[in-house]
Amino acid sequence: MVETASSVASKSGLPPGSLVHIGNVHEEDTRISVVKYSDDHVHEQAIDSIADLTAIADHDAVTWINIDGLKNVALIESIGLHFNIHPLVLEDILNTHQRPKIEQYDGYLYFVLKDLSLAQDHFSVRHAQVSVLLLDGYVITFNEKEGAGFELLKRRIENNQGRLRRMGTDYLAYAVLDVIVDSYFKLQDRLDEIVESVEDELLNHPGTQTLAKIQRIKRELIYVRRAVAPLREMLNAVLRSDSPLIQDATQIYFRDINDHVLRITETMDSYREMATALLEIYISSVSNKTNEIMKVLTVFASIFIPLTFIAGIYGMNFEYMPELKWRWAYPTLWVAFITIPIIFLVYFKKKKWL
Repeated sequence: MVETASSVASKSGLPPGSLVHIGNVHEEDTRISVVKYSDDHVHEQAIDSIADLTAIADHDAVTWINIDGLKNVALIESIGLHFNIHPLVLEDILNTHQRPKIEQYDGYLYFVLKDLSLAQDHFSVRHAQVSVLLLDGYVITFNEKEGAGFELLKRRIENNQGRLRRMGTDYLAYAVLDVIVDSYFKLQDRLDEIVESVEDELLNHPGTQTLAKIQRIKRELIYVRRAVAPLREMLNAVLRSDSPLIQDATQIYFRDINDHVLRITETMDSYREMATALLEIYISSVSNKTNEIMKVLTVFASIFIPLTFIAGIYGMNFEYMPELKWRWAYPTLWVAFITIPIIFLVYFKKKKWL
């Protein structure tokens, strides 16, 4: 039976190991592709069910089974039965809100991490969970949605580029993780462009839209850090692992991924600090702008206070006011009205208040 839910809370009350797809449905149809290769040959084909693996089994080759789309819970369950995968692992594969981690079981290793990408039209980080099972002779990948990086990896296998065809399943698992981690550098480059554009906008013409962009950057960086930071713990666990599935010769490549993750984590931390600094600059610029406005208004108020005082005196309806009968009273008042603001403006200019 196929069950899909949007949140973990919807599984409340179900026993451990209950297979329910948790998360958004990115792929309506679940597709299975199989790549078998050795040093001298490679074969790729699509299959309809896990039962078709029996016909193409080859114990002398490395077999990579890639599943795009997790909506078909029955298929995931059949894979678990075929390879004797623990129900809790299958449950984690279907729950796409997992934290990046590695778990070691008898006969296989289970990796889970996030594939990150930026939307093209606006700043929004898209998350897609990738689960990897490393078995003796098999690597099985489960993707929320089809990724371009895996297609490039398949082409590398076909073209016999690098060490892939000469190494075992542990190196293929490394290559899968490396493709995902390398995509973070593309995300990093796009983030760099976005932060620079917001910085320019902040310096030239900041507005409420600029504030919204800064807040969005800060929020998205929190999500990115949640996806990237646990990878260091996961890779350290791989390097400490004594599993026979990971050869000593492959450990150096996992260390290389660990170095990449460290660089990306440090970069994301610096972006978070930059976003905080941009927010402080925005608040400061708004405050300075308000101060400038208040200063101008205060200057005008200071100029018009004495004029208002004079106008208030001669606006009183007293009968015995000598100046009212004087012939030059009106022109003199105008001279005072003009002279007083000029004196004030010169004084303010001298004090550098303008």
